[in-house]
Amino acid sequence: MNIIHITDLSIPELRDYTQLTDVNLRRILEPAEGLYLAESPKVIERALRAGHRPRSVLLLEIWLEQLEPLLAEYPEVPVYVGTSEQLEQLTGFNMHRGALASMHRPAPVDPLELLQNSRRVVVLEGLADHMNVGAVFRAVAALGADAVLLSPTCADPLYRRAVRVSMGAVLQVPWARLPGWTQAGPMFKETGYELTAFALRDDAEDLASYVDHVPERLALMFGSEGHGLSERALAAATQSVVIPMEHGVDSLNVATAASLALWAVRTGDARSKQSGSKR
Repeated sequence: MNIIHITDLSIPELRDYTQLTDVNLRRILEPAEGLYLAESPKVIERALRAGHRPRSVLLLEIWLEQLEPLLAEYPEVPVYVGTSEQLEQLTGFNMHRGALASMHRPAPVDPLELLQNSRRVVVLEGLADHMNVGAVFRAVAALGADAVLLSPTCADPLYRRAVRVSMGAVLQVPWARLPGWTQAGPMFKETGYELTAFALRDDAEDLASYVDHVPERLALMFGSEGHGLSERALAAATQSVVIPMEHGVDSLNVATAASLALWAVRTGDARSKQSGSKR
């Protein structure tokens, strides 16, 4: 392992980790340079097991032993070791998880190919909050959906906070960026999906009854908490579904809503399978 003990925080090799609290800078820097940051030994492990290549690693010395076997295939990758004070000064926050890795981004996935190879997908439109995006990915991984598709305006799933909140699920769940709705709408129809919008509409069906007749291929679509789904997204949908609320609450957090919907669909699938086996 190529271990380098930090003596100078200003060296250009540490630029990937500089002042990570500047959100706007990271949004520009990471996609432009084809990088993302994996935070914590567990997330770094998931990134490596997913086949993502590290560019460098930054950590406290206590994590060297745990990460050494994972980095054995990358002897040329520099591993920068520093004190907690040095790492906080460099990154701009307290690195209580003890390790960060600068990772090369994987090649983008073709959304059409992803749809063709899936049956249950989640579609996110316009979610600006990285934490919500990460939480949806975690729900998708936990509840057995196949993939996530994001509108062009959705937050980056490989932003550090999204990766962290997802507990590395964004590195496991296949995902792709959709084109605009003029192209994306026909894409769902061509691949045989029922594109189901979660929206407060008069014709929306109660989720509880909807999952009694779940289609073979299903895309569950969620919009931002502020504006919901756009008119173009709703026009592309073939079905509207609602989760009924009580006590004057009009909606749930988008990640919570996605979790409930995925659990309900999984329950409906299980009932359908059981019913079919009895026949």
